[in-house]
Amino acid sequence: MQRLAGGTEHFFASGVSGRGENFSARMGRVWQNSLMHPRAIEPSLTGQFLERLQRKGFRGEVSRSDAQLTVYATDNSVYQRRPQAVIWPRGLDDLQAVMALAATAPFAHLVFTARGGGTGTNGQALTDGIVIDCSRYLNRIVAIDPNKRTATVQAGVVKDQLDAALKPYGLFFAPELSTANRATIGGMINTDASGQGSCRYGKTHDHVLALKTVLLGGEVLDSRSLAEADWPAAVAGKSSAQQALYHALYRLAVDNRELIDARFPRLNRSLTGYDLPHLVENGRFNINSVLCGSEGSLGMVAEATLKVLPLPQHRALIAVGYTDFQAALGDARALMGFDPLSIETVDGKVLDLARSDIVWARVAKYFPDVPGETVNGINLVEFDGATPQALEHVIAAFLAHVQREGGTARLSVTVARGAQNIAPLYEMRKRAVGLLGNVAGEKRPIPFVEDCAVPPEHLADFIAAFRGVLDEMGLAYGMFGHVDAGVLHVRPQLDLKAPASGGTIRLVSERVAALVQEYGGVLWGEHGKGLRSAFAPAFFGSAWPLIQEVKALFDPRNQLNPGKIATPATLPQAKLSGLTDVALRGERDRAIAPGDWHRFGNVMHCNGNGACFNYDYDDPMCPSYKYSRDRIHSPKGRAMLIKEWLYRKAKGTLDAAFEQELHAALDGCLSCKSCGGQCPVKVDIPDAKSRFLADYHRRHRRSLRDYALADLETLMPLMARVGGGYNAIQRLSPVKALLRKLFHLVDVPQIHIQAKRDIAATGAIALKSIAELPPNPRRPAVIVVQDAFTRYLDTPVFFDWLRLLHRLGVKVYVLPYFVNGKPLHVHGFRARFSRLREKNEVLLAQAAASGLPLIGLDPAMTLVFRQEYLQDLEHRPTRTVLLPQEWLSGYLVDHPPPRLSGDARYYLAAHCTEKTQLPESGGQWRRIFTAFGLTLESLATGCCGMAGSYGHEAEHVASSRGIYQLSWQEKVAGHADAVLATGYSCRCQVKRLAGRTLRHPVQVLLARLNQGQA
Repeated sequence: MQRLAGGTEHFFASGVSGRGENFSARMGRVWQNSLMHPRAIEPSLTGQFLERLQRKGFRGEVSRSDAQLTVYATDNSVYQRRPQAVIWPRGLDDLQAVMALAATAPFAHLVFTARGGGTGTNGQALTDGIVIDCSRYLNRIVAIDPNKRTATVQAGVVKDQLDAALKPYGLFFAPELSTANRATIGGMINTDASGQGSCRYGKTHDHVLALKTVLLGGEVLDSRSLAEADWPAAVAGKSSAQQALYHALYRLAVDNRELIDARFPRLNRSLTGYDLPHLVENGRFNINSVLCGSEGSLGMVAEATLKVLPLPQHRALIAVGYTDFQAALGDARALMGFDPLSIETVDGKVLDLARSDIVWARVAKYFPDVPGETVNGINLVEFDGATPQALEHVIAAFLAHVQREGGTARLSVTVARGAQNIAPLYEMRKRAVGLLGNVAGEKRPIPFVEDCAVPPEHLADFIAAFRGVLDEMGLAYGMFGHVDAGVLHVRPQLDLKAPASGGTIRLVSERVAALVQEYGGVLWGEHGKGLRSAFAPAFFGSAWPLIQEVKALFDPRNQLNPGKIATPATLPQAKLSGLTDVALRGERDRAIAPGDWHRFGNVMHCNGNGACFNYDYDDPMCPSYKYSRDRIHSPKGRAMLIKEWLYRKAKGTLDAAFEQELHAALDGCLSCKSCGGQCPVKVDIPDAKSRFLADYHRRHRRSLRDYALADLETLMPLMARVGGGYNAIQRLSPVKALLRKLFHLVDVPQIHIQAKRDIAATGAIALKSIAELPPNPRRPAVIVVQDAFTRYLDTPVFFDWLRLLHRLGVKVYVLPYFVNGKPLHVHGFRARFSRLREKNEVLLAQAAASGLPLIGLDPAMTLVFRQEYLQDLEHRPTRTVLLPQEWLSGYLVDHPPPRLSGDARYYLAAHCTEKTQLPESGGQWRRIFTAFGLTLESLATGCCGMAGSYGHEAEHVASSRGIYQLSWQEKVAGHADAVLATGYSCRCQVKRLAGRTLRHPVQVLLARLNQGQA
């Protein structure tokens, strides 16, 4: 191997100091001493760095807050590593400022780690140094050229964000990840991500045309593939430092070709980063091959120009079910002969978890029940075709093979045609990562040996041996992956709180690493090396020093993500981090009091998969995060803060400042409950917030507003009695000012003028007590449960609902009004809520004993009976309070309504709690409208920004309006009076911010019935 003849020294002599001096000589022993103990970083030095940075005109944000550092201490791995600071650059100049200052002598001790979506499974972006997060501000799509089929994006752009922008041009960015709705392009480049379809499309580096990378010293490296014959001329205009870098890398690749070919595996998923085999290849010299996958250990990726491809026009996905998972793996080899676009596989454990997930309603038809059999493995085989006829020809040949070859234990074969039908199946597969975290009990499937890659023809045998290792150790596990590429994600189940878990992780990893080498594979086929990098020298053998040379060329002081990927050849004392050298999350978790651990439920099992970082404004998941772009205001961030709060309480180290930071983070939560429905692990932040507030207010006084909101439901009937006078007083400017000053409330809703009217006018029977209900009520009949908001604030909706039932020939009994208790729960009055629930359950049980259906109207209030009322109970009541669409969709099957004429089209903007907790809700409303001869489409909307009292609270007015503008504003403006809203909060917000009154679906149905036409 040829030494690099001073290339490293030359590069940094110019690139870092900018004065041509020998920078390494100038730093001398300062470097050596700092690198002997790279973790001994003085916090005061970090503070000095941040202060100096801001004096130099840095425009971004920095934070050393306790809460921020806690949130950035975890990702989707088993580790917990607290940084010293977080930096959010606003532009390329900010990144340059950071990297220039980092290269100066006073800050030789400091280390820097790039972070994107924070979903890494191997601790790649965890550091005890300084985090540089480009996702908050560097998230702009710079340019799309549909003719050249290229896109230029900043590092923080999310994969699905880019695809949404490309879709109008019929293009997409090919690497398809399970985390595509939150994975940043910078993160994909840093891990050289691949995912589904990689056998056809390759990995991320195959689609990177050019990179802008900020190097230590602040220089921007513009890199792209160059012709080998004339690359020196192409780099002649670069700085002397960058020219030296190109020359050193070229000589490294050319002079060591035989060694590189012998030691680097040739697999579809061969390695991540420092890809020397592709550095000089086929007449091209491309240093992006070493930058892609380098995990921020060589520089900070700021911008990328990407190759984008035409969207497949004609696609089909065939779901094949098997009696056992090994049969699915074995069959995949035969199925590869049909040249599919991809083959994804999922085991029975993931499939069972999907059955209770939000996605199941849309995929259940593809997994029919087989009498006497259980599906324990599936293959999802995707085909595409240039024409519909070509696609159908391939499908027919595939199905004929499946029917003819009966040796494999296949249970079912179904076909989904077209992107709209394929999408839910792939969503289920993508959610597998999170779903495995939602198994019952304390042992959860954990990522640490979960992306091994072997030649596909050896995969079934390798997995059988892998399972043998886990079975021998008594470990349960879940599996899913890309069988066409020879990659399977295997997650052994561990309780990380158990003291022995670290030893188990180490032992399993060592045995699997040996097994992978035996089958000619690698340990890191997809998700990067991270803290598994210590295995790299054994895999690369005599070629390992070459990888170290690359590190030394870019980062001789080992400042960039040290301990990962490689160490500089010039610093033999610098070490790779061992697999368990960094603290495991479970080490802190086990200190939490068991009672607290169980009391806070699935929040404690947040595994960091980051589904709550979903970029899509038209998706309801966590509106506070979408608006703020602050990880603290995400379910994952809040879950980590709650765990840290409980840890410090248990250790007696809780301080008031941290508790206030947690309070502020939870105060931003709208309690919309989208996390509880959409998170694969079912992390329910509103419930955790309620429990925290109950504890917090044992030590801290409540505001007057808390008490006012807690008693709001009780006061509404009283206010309705004097509705006119009450409303008049509310409209007075002094009263508004007083409400804002004392209660911090604005735009307080008024009692509706119809609230005093008699329910009997609607044809319904208002019960004064449950005893008035006939012992054998005639059918069809229902019992309607009132809620405070539609009864007293939006009364026309409630009355129209009763009238609609009457028009449909239904006898309607209305239960006496009683306080539901949702405000009590939201604001942490848990003791009062518990007493109220106990009382109300008696009434609900008596009503349910009649055998008649119980139906509520407002989704947020009605679902309290089915969720919050059932928490912390040993014996759950059997009664259910339905929503209108749940009952109507069944009733109309046996009692068809009159079909109405006309071509009116309506658009449903469902309440976010409703559509995330009851994902079949939209389909039920569509079927109801179809039964009436009307057309209804579901609108893709995020949160409206109101959520109970949130939008009326003075400190949240700006964020409430901002959240509304993200999604609802455009949809409401675009569809005018055809938009229908099921939630009172949503209708209130639209009236407040757009000056328009949206109707509830039941109001449209009643109006059309009254008109007799559409």
